[in-house]
Amino acid sequence: MNTVKQYTNGEVTVIWRPDRCCHSGNCWQGLPRVFNPKRHPWINLTAAATPDIIKQVECCPSSALTYHVVL
Repeated sequence: MNTVKQYTNGEVTVIWRPDRCCHSGNCWQGLPRVFNPKRHPWINLTAAATPDIIKQVECCPSSALTYHVVL
């Protein structure tokens, strides 16, 4: 099953594909206000500025996290 979850703040949408995740921890170690695996939902895009979110998503080594800018 290829689950896909989407989270948006109105400026950017983050797409999470858990089946691709290698659990490197880059996301929550780099931006724990946004990515917190102990919280549900674990992604809160209102907790940081959009450029910071994009920068952190781009650090995902497995591409389990991707994004697109909301037009």
